[in-house]
Amino acid sequence: MTGNHEAVPHEAAPHEAVRELLGAWAVDALMPGDEADVVRHLAACELCAAEAARLRATVRHLDGPAPPEPAPDGRAGQHGLSLALRSRAPALRTAPHAAPYAAAVAGLQALLGELDERGWGTPVVHDWDVHDTVAHLIAADEPLARHLGLPARVPCSPAPGGAPWRAVWEARTREVIRRERPRTPAQTVSTWRLQAAGLLSSRAAHDPEHAARATVLAGVRLPVADHFLTRAFETWVHADDIGVALDRPVPPPPSPHLWQLVRLGIRLLGPALGPQAPAVALTVAGDGDEKEWVLGSSDDPVRAELVLAPVDFCLLVGGRRAPDQVPRGTAGDESAVRRVLARAASLAWL
Repeated sequence: MTGNHEAVPHEAAPHEAVRELLGAWAVDALMPGDEADVVRHLAACELCAAEAARLRATVRHLDGPAPPEPAPDGRAGQHGLSLALRSRAPALRTAPHAAPYAAAVAGLQALLGELDERGWGTPVVHDWDVHDTVAHLIAADEPLARHLGLPARVPCSPAPGGAPWRAVWEARTREVIRRERPRTPAQTVSTWRLQAAGLLSSRAAHDPEHAARATVLAGVRLPVADHFLTRAFETWVHADDIGVALDRPVPPPPSPHLWQLVRLGIRLLGPALGPQAPAVALTVAGDGDEKEWVLGSSDDPVRAELVLAPVDFCLLVGGRRAPDQVPRGTAGDESAVRRVLARAASLAWL
């Protein structure tokens, strides 16, 4: 067996094995041995060479244009919306399931590009400032990145076996924040950006069939395509957190992306309520569109109706709207409505 293995030349490295490494190659994250194999393969394979060039261009695109000049009085741009957010580079082209994440990364990157030295210490959410929030996103994106074969951008301590996913999630956030605090904000943003570039240049971000494979991340089994949507969801919510803290309004996702996030929330909420819950007709209406779902029991008549705007629904699921304060329209059994609102808010992991 050993003799046969040694007789296989390096040039015969499997095409698919090399292709899986191209995303890491694009962000300069390969081990030296793997890098030699990839470079050797690219010299002989025009198809992979073209793909590698596209992925490397993806990383350059994420760097974005030069930051815009600030307004003469140093304040945010017109109507309170920052100039960087109004003039940001378009998001990367990916398959539809990854497009919301690409757009959220572009938006947050534009917002962060405006911060001065004092802005990074602004309290945001939990006990995090802006710098800590970006560090948290490194930890939050990491499970999907590792599943797709990308290396950890921040050294990782072994997690205790059998620990609940939330405990592992919170511990990893604390670890990454602790490691990033001595670094400059620019270094932390670069680490986050390179990990995002790796995700967006991965095969799973461009191949819907590949992304249809399900895996358990953050305690829930979903197709990889939906895990990309959870990354979009969290990136947008934390960008909004930062915008609120800095008094710089962050626009909601574009309408097609927003509805993708709404549908993701419904896919999570339905099973969370369970088939025995009182049936509630949920209508999400706004942004020129309207969609309706019946949640809970499919055997009993609808007990109540609930109407929410898409942004409010997403922020409820994201833990940024309280169940008793979210703007809504209701009819019928108020207790059934409260059950849906409370269960939606309980899904928040951010």
